[in-house]
Amino acid sequence: MKYRNLGPYKASAISYGNMPLSIEGRPDRATAIDVIHAALDAGVTHIDTAWAYYPSGEEPQYGEGLAAEALRTWDGDRSAISIATKVGHYRNFTDGKPTWAVDDEPEHLKERAHESARALGVETIDLLYSHRPSPDVPYEKVIGALADLLDEGLTRTVGISNVNPDQIRLAHRILGDRLVAVQNQFSPGFRSSEPEIDVTGELGLAFVAWSPLGGYRKPLDEPKFAPFQKIADARGISRAQVILAWELARAPHVIPIPGSHRTATILDSLKAADLELTDTELASLG
Repeated sequence: MKYRNLGPYKASAISYGNMPLSIEGRPDRATAIDVIHAALDAGVTHIDTAWAYYPSGEEPQYGEGLAAEALRTWDGDRSAISIATKVGHYRNFTDGKPTWAVDDEPEHLKERAHESARALGVETIDLLYSHRPSPDVPYEKVIGALADLLDEGLTRTVGISNVNPDQIRLAHRILGDRLVAVQNQFSPGFRSSEPEIDVTGELGLAFVAWSPLGGYRKPLDEPKFAPFQKIADARGISRAQVILAWELARAPHVIPIPGSHRTATILDSLKAADLELTDTELASLG
């Protein structure tokens, strides 16, 4: 496995997001733990989860508890593994459908962060993100809450998620080098985060790509993925490997965090860390 800098941590170039193991359509808990163990055994050193990873209407923090249990029952070197979690989202139902809502009030963020630490079974969280900005709360107050949690020692480092370049620069001015990562969506079907990749590179931050393979349980815009499939077919490998290798080639600070319901799928994705696309192939992918 190859590694990339994530603040003070060495994150596997392909890290792992446990949302698919935690929300609607999740596998049983034993299967989910087996998937995480397989990823860790294969060299993954960074696990991403969130307070809001649970099925709507059920007990919050399922994903955090799952990550904690998987690490507790793993027989590898725990000291080499970092866990990130995110606060500020919660689940509910809208018109009978599971949805995501935002609560970015600073005091609520702090309460959720303490709950996250308890669910993870740690005194200090490795990396804590604000999950998504709310239009109802000035963003500097959100960043102030993260600064307070750093000062308190509840988290070692912080990140921000689902943000634009102005919000990144604001957070960096307030937090300095205690801000280590930005987590935004990025995939062949979602390239509007290119400016955030550039800004994070300029500021020396990691860019953690969520939904890097195109979207969780959403229809793909297949024409945008066709060039990736063409290369995959020519090489006799999976399209996922080509997509992840393309993302890694975008910049040395990009860290994709694919998820998976199955061991075979995540092990296949991890092969992308060693896949070198040619200049011609990269040019064809745009």
